This record gives sequence, C-alpha cells and structure tokens, in this order.
Amino acid sequence: MSVHYDPKERIFHLRGKDTSYVIQIIRDGYLAHLYWGKRLNHFYSKNPIRFVKRGFSPNPEPSDQSFSLDTLPQEYPAYGNTDFRTPAYQIQLENGSTITDLRYKNHSIFKGKPKLSGLPSVYVEEEQEAETLEIILEDSLIHLQVKLTYTIFSEYNAITRSVHFQNQGEEKLKILRALSANVDFRDDQFDLLTLYGSHINERNIVRRPIVPGSQLIESRRGASSHQQNPFFALLRKNTDEEKGEVYGFSLVYSGNFLAQVEVDQFHTARASIGINPFDFTWLLKQNESFQLPEVVMVYSDEGLGGMSRTYHELYRTRLCRGTYRDLIRPTLINNWEATYMKFTAEKIIEIAKAAQEVGIELFVLDDGWFGKRDNAKSSLGDWVVNKQKLPKGLADLAKRIRKMGLEFGLWFEPEMVSVDSDLYRKHPDWCLHVPNRRRSEGRNQLVLDLSRTEVCDYIIAAVSNVLQSAPITYVKWDMNRHLTEIGSETLSAEQQRETAHRYILGLYRIMDEITSRFPDILFESCSGGGGRFDPGMLYYMPQVWTSDNTDAVSRLKIQYGTSIVYPLVTMGAHVSAVPNHQVKRVTSLDMRGNVAMSGNFGYELDLTKLTKKEKEEIKSQITFYKDIRHIVQFGKFYRLLNPFIGNQAAWLFISEDKTEVVVLYSQILSQPNPPLCSLRLKGLNPNFLYRDTKTGEVYGGDELMYAGIAIPQLKSDFNSVIWSFRRIK
Repeated sequence: MSVHYDPKERIFHLRGKDTSYVIQIIRDGYLAHLYWGKRLNHFYSKNPIRFVKRGFSPNPEPSDQSFSLDTLPQEYPAYGNTDFRTPAYQIQLENGSTITDLRYKNHSIFKGKPKLSGLPSVYVEEEQEAETLEIILEDSLIHLQVKLTYTIFSEYNAITRSVHFQNQGEEKLKILRALSANVDFRDDQFDLLTLYGSHINERNIVRRPIVPGSQLIESRRGASSHQQNPFFALLRKNTDEEKGEVYGFSLVYSGNFLAQVEVDQFHTARASIGINPFDFTWLLKQNESFQLPEVVMVYSDEGLGGMSRTYHELYRTRLCRGTYRDLIRPTLINNWEATYMKFTAEKIIEIAKAAQEVGIELFVLDDGWFGKRDNAKSSLGDWVVNKQKLPKGLADLAKRIRKMGLEFGLWFEPEMVSVDSDLYRKHPDWCLHVPNRRRSEGRNQLVLDLSRTEVCDYIIAAVSNVLQSAPITYVKWDMNRHLTEIGSETLSAEQQRETAHRYILGLYRIMDEITSRFPDILFESCSGGGGRFDPGMLYYMPQVWTSDNTDAVSRLKIQYGTSIVYPLVTMGAHVSAVPNHQVKRVTSLDMRGNVAMSGNFGYELDLTKLTKKEKEEIKSQITFYKDIRHIVQFGKFYRLLNPFIGNQAAWLFISEDKTEVVVLYSQILSQPNPPLCSLRLKGLNPNFLYRDTKTGEVYGGDELMYAGIAIPQLKSDFNSVIWSFRRIK
C-alpha cells in the first residue's frame, strides 16, 4: 500500500491490495484521471492521454486547438470552461454567474484516514491500515478552495473519496451542485447495475448496457429510499458472478442522492455520485466550509462476487462500530405481527414465556407502548409509557422478561410526530412545513424538523430518558414516511433548500449521541423495512430491518439483492405467520426458517397460537441456527443461483479458515419432470475433506466445487434445503 507522487511527471499513483488509481496534473493545474483498475507495480505513462482536435470542443488555450476540457478525463470537473458534460459541482457567485476554474494548488500524503466532520465514514483502527492523499484545488479569482481526499487501503481493493469546500473569499457563494466523486473512463464498454424497488419489494437487481446520453438513479424523498439504493456498479460486458471487472460506487449517506453515468459523443463514460442537486443549495459565507459525504469505490477483477465480498468485509469491520460489531447477534421475537398495537402486559409476558421455552434470547416490544398509542393516529413524539397497557411501567415488564433469561428490546420512531400528540400541541412549528401550505401526512404523521437544534435536543433527551428507565439492550429505530413540504421555520429564505441535508446532519448528530451514551445497546435501523438501508445508517446502527415483507419467497430476491453491497450480518430476517401478512402466500415453516437463517434470525408471530409440533420445529430451528450463526454472521458469502433469472436461489457461507460451510438452496415453483441438477459450491479449500453434519457423508472440497452436490427432488412449491459441512481432514 502506498501513495506515490512523481514530481517530474506530476503523477499520483495510489496502490492498494490489488488495485491502482492514477491521477495526473495536466498543463496549468488541471486534474486528470489516468487509470483505475488492477494493481500496477509502476505507472510508466505508456498509455497517456491523447489530445486530438475535435470540432465544437472549445479550447481554453487558443494556441493549442487539440486541448479541450470537453475531451479531458477529469477528477472533479466544472461546467462552462469548455467542458459540456455533466459537472461534478457548480457554484453561483453574487453576480449570478456560475463559472469557476479550479486548479491544482498543493497536496499532502499521510498515513491513516481522517474523520469527516458531522458525517459517517469508513475508518481505520491503526494508521498503517491506509494512506491518504489530499489535493487542494483553488479558484484564485474568488478564493474558493476545494479539497479532494482519497484514501487507499492495505487489505481491501477499495478507495474512499470525499470533497470539502471552503470559501476564503469576501463574497458569498452558493453551492448549486456538489457531488462526492467523479470518474471519467476512457471508453463506454460497460453494463450498469443498480438496485431498485419499493416498500416490501426492496433492492431488485437490474443490469443494462449504458448508451450515449445520461442514465441515472436518484432519491428525492429525503431518505436513501426503498426505490433506489445509493449504489451502482459498472461491469465489463463479460463480467459475471465469478469473473470480469467491476467498478462499484457506494455513497455513505442517508438522504437525497444522485448517481449518474453519462456517455458522451466520443464514447467515453463519466460516472458520478453524491448529494442530489435537485432542490438543494448551500450558502457559503466568508470562511465557511461544507463537507460532502464519502464514496466507497471498489474494484474487482473477480466478478460481482469479488466486489461484494470486499464491501461486506470493509463495511462489517470498518464502517459498523460499537460493542456489537464483532459480537454474535441474538435470536429474537418481535410482537408486531403477533399483536400489532393491541396488547396487554400479560399478553407480552405470555409470548415471552413461549419464546423462552423454544430458546429465543431477546424479546422486542414494538409499536404501541407509549402515549395513548392504540392506533397509528396518535402519540408519536410522546415518549412516555402507556400505563393503560403497561400499568406497572416499562421497567417492570423488562425485568419480568429478563428474569426468564431473555434480553429486552424496544421500538421507537423518534423522527416523527402525530398531530394528535402532546408534543405537536405544544410545538406545532417543530415539524417540517412551508408557511400557508397544508401539511401532508403519511401514516397519519408528520416529520420533525431535525435541522433545528432544539428538536434534536428533545429527541436525544426523550429517547435517553426511556433507555435509562429500564434494562433495555436492543432498540429498533423506525422511520415510516418520507419528507414533503420540506421547509424550516428557522432558516432564512436563501437557505431553505438546505433543509433536507440539514435534516440528515441532525439525524446523524442524534444517532451519534444516543449510541455513544448507550454503547451496550444493539441498535437496528428501520424505515418501513429497507427504506433507509444504506452505509450511512450502518455507521451508527450495525444492522437493518431488511424489509417489512417477511414472505420467504419474496425474501430470496430481497436478501440476494441486498447482498450485492451489504454484509449478511447487517440484515434482519424473521419467520412470520402464514398466510403471510404482506403477500398472503403460504409457505412451510421449514422454508421460512431456512431463508431467515441467512441473516440475523428471529420470529415475528404469536408463538402462543402454534401447535406443539410447530413449537418443536421452531426449537429445532433455533438450536441449529445457534450452531451456524457465527458462520452466517461473520463468514464469507458466495451467491450460487440467482432468483432474478431462474426458479431457484442458492448461496453459501464459509468460515474464514474454510473449515465450516453452510449452504441454502431454495426452489420457488415445482416443475413437472424436472431435470436432475447438481449445485457447485464456491470458496472451499479443494484439499480439505468435509463432512455433512446431518448425514455424516464425506466429500472432498474439490468435489463439492467442481462436480457439485446433488440437489434433492423437492416435489412441492416453495421448498428449500440447508446443508452444513465441517472439515474433518
């Protein structure tokens, strides 16, 4: 690992584990992109940028008609200085113009990785894990300085990038557009892969060729959203799960984002990602600065699987934080689909007792425990115990459950307020709103204005008071509507379009303070399930409720798609009742359990209504999961069969030392006279012998990978099987 600068050629060469990234200072300080890909021992400039005269590509230096920014592969491009492509940033001056001209000023190289002020980011625990390059660009006319930060890692094929603006001039500047990263590729021979969806249908995979023009994904919802994930990848045409080049871009941010690929007239591709410029501006007064979110860029020449495993390991160990980062996650029972908001303390105790009998370790009390919350129309914001449901209080209930040997967890939705609440009656101005406009409701609730310090302070105090009042070891943090009428009563007219980003900064401040105050609580993020499953949230909360859809068949695609970027240990996955509450499908308890075991395992049903046989099956599932969860939660993950392109799904988990393997195979629909198929495993040691822990049969690692294992004939719809192997020699 190193960052090397050649002063003669003015070339920066960033070398990581198996990847290189090369930048050059061109002419009078333009910053050009030369290379990103497989690691190079040295960069000899044998494939330099070629300058050719192009019609209708103006020349900043009239004496050289072959040089135009319109054809230069750039690191952080602007618009208006001869480049007609989409810019990475745009600044408006007091005179109304939007022309800027950033040139190289200086740079620094140092060990380690700096933190970002007020924003989540990947971190290092020791300086030697990474090396950082900071390049200062300056517009000397208006004294705007822009710092580009690049960090390269010793153990990961990853580069992080971020951008920092500072106004050192006398006039006010307004940022109209500010993306976190731009990469100009010299060709356009790529497919674009993104993750799209909706509520209860998150992170579907779509792959399509890029074409001349712009193709983009974005969120304008105030959250990263169910609809698009803040990630995309560019894949070479021959790339599949195991081979070929992949370039991944993942934004560590939870709000409005834009990710774009533009193919220009000369068939080069410009990839960029960052805060969505839609409805966004930021006022930058003299000596003020603005920090952009971080982008994690991953290169793989081992296909999508190689890219995913890099993201998994990096995010699990150097993005997630806190006590639970490296701890086994408990099996849990959540009462939501069992009771919804209609429960009593004794009903909760009854479910907890049944949970204890089958081996569950954590009980989570969901929505309805506070204020006068009997339905979705009231009490959000009033974080005090509902004494009608819990007459002896929260602490008494938690202690009774803990005496059974279970931990106790609690649901919150701190970012919202109900119109029918004491908080709203006292502070009707505390929600996001625009004067004289109606206040749209979603799920009968409004969104608190987290751009306001006093609102954030209230949430921190209210949630902290509850967490201090009872022995709580788990929190599910929900967010069940997106932002509308985005305005803040305390911001000036020229700053109103800062509100959505300030909301996210306020949220990060709240989460940072609460998780720091309660380091021994396991926090799980949720937004109607997977509506805010992004790297920014993982920095504060090391797991996410993957989807409100708990149907096992639906979850095959949801969990497969999520695994493109996110480690399995971050995914909450539960067994629920049938017919399923979201899609009304009936699946076997066996399949529901098998699929849910590919994440942080739990149940979301009324255990007291199950038969003795069903309870015994659940007890067996929990016993089995406890035996394999260290592999599921902390092992390497390989995708085997893609449910988006077939009637089957399969994946495997393997321990770091390759001695333990867990494989899931699922059949969606039964077929007449089906072919007899085998499943080839991946990632095993070909020289090891592995024993099937259920049958005792012994296989060679090479046999399992190259010949495969016979898939049993499953003669019904919605069926699955799990294999568990352990090395014997």
